Amino acid sequence: MIVPMKHLDLVCLSSCREETISRLSSLGVVHLNLSSASGAAVSEAKERIADAEKAVRLIRKARSDEETVIRFRSVEEVLAIDEDRETLKAERDRLEREIRKYEPYGNFNPTLAKKLLSQVEGLRDAVELPAVLPEMSLERMREKLARVENRINIDTAKLASCDDVAIASRFPGLADRIAFEQAKELLEEKGVVSVVSGWIPATKVQALMDEVQNVKADLFERTRSLGWGVFLRDPIDGEVPPTLVEPPKIFRPVKALFDGLGIAPGYTEADVSVPFMCYFSLFFAMLVGDGAYGAIFLAATLFGWKKYLKSPGNPLMKSWLVMLTVFSSATVLWGLLSNTWFGAQIPWCASWPTVKWLADPSYNNMMLLCFTIGVSHLMLARIWNGVCKINDTTAIAEFGWAGVLLFMYFVTNSIVGIFPSIPNVMFYIFAISLVCVFAFTVKPSELKSRGAELGMLPLNIMSALGDIISYVRLFAVGLASVKVAENFNSMAVGLVSGAEDWYLKALMSVLMVAILVVGHALNLAMAGLSILVHAVRLNTLEFSNHKGISWAGYAFSPFRKTKEK
Repeated sequence: MIVPMKHLDLVCLSSCREETISRLSSLGVVHLNLSSASGAAVSEAKERIADAEKAVRLIRKARSDEETVIRFRSVEEVLAIDEDRETLKAERDRLEREIRKYEPYGNFNPTLAKKLLSQVEGLRDAVELPAVLPEMSLERMREKLARVENRINIDTAKLASCDDVAIASRFPGLADRIAFEQAKELLEEKGVVSVVSGWIPATKVQALMDEVQNVKADLFERTRSLGWGVFLRDPIDGEVPPTLVEPPKIFRPVKALFDGLGIAPGYTEADVSVPFMCYFSLFFAMLVGDGAYGAIFLAATLFGWKKYLKSPGNPLMKSWLVMLTVFSSATVLWGLLSNTWFGAQIPWCASWPTVKWLADPSYNNMMLLCFTIGVSHLMLARIWNGVCKINDTTAIAEFGWAGVLLFMYFVTNSIVGIFPSIPNVMFYIFAISLVCVFAFTVKPSELKSRGAELGMLPLNIMSALGDIISYVRLFAVGLASVKVAENFNSMAVGLVSGAEDWYLKALMSVLMVAILVVGHALNLAMAGLSILVHAVRLNTLEFSNHKGISWAGYAFSPFRKTKEK
């Protein structure tokens, strides 16, 4: 579900601003619009973390594989060393240009040359000399270059010996400092009191009130220690609260996927976490299309679990591990159903009913499966809308859309030759559905403001056909992955079968293994890319368009400490 939000106005004594901010960050239940704060203190804190990140990059770039004695240096020391090194590099470049310029004239003494030129008339015409004499001889230039190079190497060694881990460990603390300064800026000072506004989930209001001492029954609450005043209200028209998604516990890991994709439903929209994760698992399995690839994903996930269980505590990591376990297990199951393992088949599985059905040479069964998944996905969205609007006449239009999608499902299967014809009953269902859609999408009282939507309905109805057809990508991409794997297998086996002498067979065997490893690794990487493109699209575009999810919301991000200082 989408957790209801309450708008919060918090008033405190101006003398207690910093303590108030500290308590809010420890409580970690209030969303503040920190990005709107950009004062001098905030800029300074951001510069500090930028300097720390730069220092870590410099250290890691300077460090080689050789063992070095690590010592702690401050960020300022690291940046000073790098500044000195950059100055030396500029001097080195200048000396190298000077050496290249005067090398053709050989190693002469510029001081003596200047003296002779002033005393001997016509000497420049008799002896080849540069138009502008250098400050020092070529030999001294090379000596100075060597000294500069040595100092650069010393600075690089100093950087390599710095403790990057110690500096990197300060990032959370520095990030907390930025947030603290942003919150402090938002806590607007109005004389003896200061005010800050934000959002708090309705489920966390009690936690806030527990922090506020001596709670009274009216809307204005106070604490004797901080002089807090708290005013809570529901969102009003025009306000856009942050979105906090709270799916059922078993589906909660999908929130990590939403965060990774940077998407959130709007506050007034629906929580689609459950269908998103269920269908995404199915899409993942079909797009990868190979049980052996799923086993590799699963093995990597189990290794991740082993590392996590040694030092648990990161809930985000746990969520990703749960999801990857589900996705990779679904892929292994798909491999069993389709009998596909590294692009090859296990002979004793060939007689399984699912393998025979999916292995239809005409590919009609696979396309039928894709279209069936597609229509179930889209009809779920429309029926869900109808149930949510059951007390409104627009629910009839949503159920009508479900009927339109069902008709388009039969049309799609007829177009590609899977069904010989469309059953007559479907034309009656389509006609009734069209009436429901056109009659109940817009209420009579809304004709002036939304009447133009009726003109778009014919196009939207036709696009429903394209939405169902788009699910054929599950078959096309999965088949492409299998065919690529088969071609690499054929290429590798062909090398060995074509060799006659034993030494050629040995050499070809090595090449065969290399081709198989590189080929399947490339195919595995492409499978991962197809998941990001196609599995995400089917959920966030086709399904979401029918469900009415715009993904235009922004995630609830409470002001909290990331590290104890």
